[in-house]
Amino acid sequence: MKVKTLVVNALIAALYFIVTWLIAPFGFTHIQLRISEFFNHLIVYNKKYFFGIVIGVFMANLILSPVKIDIVFGLSHTIVSLLITMLLARVITSKLMLMFINSIVFSFNMFIISYMLKVFAELDLSFLFIWFTTGVSEFITMVIAIPIIYYLNKRLQFSKLI
Repeated sequence: MKVKTLVVNALIAALYFIVTWLIAPFGFTHIQLRISEFFNHLIVYNKKYFFGIVIGVFMANLILSPVKIDIVFGLSHTIVSLLITMLLARVITSKLMLMFINSIVFSFNMFIISYMLKVFAELDLSFLFIWFTTGVSEFITMVIAIPIIYYLNKRLQFSKLI
């Protein structure tokens, strides 16, 4: 791996952690408004962002999550969702469309987080309700991120940055 790729991934991981830390009280409940999820859209521009995103999720869940098993479930959710989006990127060329689909993939896969919250955090809510609220909050966060990431890309050119 090139030094530039390592440095950019380290920056992405650090930014993911810092942004998650800033909103931590709202990022680990059944309504997860994690602004740091914006970084998940970077995978649309270059698959090399995979490691920065995953390491950022790992660090955030390791240090900030009140339920330490979140390391396993949070990483699983992120890795599965990113891999699905990477596969879809082989056939979908529109970056806007792929970011929208990425939002759907991450939102649907919130059943992984919902299971963790129901079983290990022992939330006194139904699994379907937790899945609905985490999925909707993930979808809202990631859809809001689409125009932001899209226009930042025009300035920063994410595909060439790494």
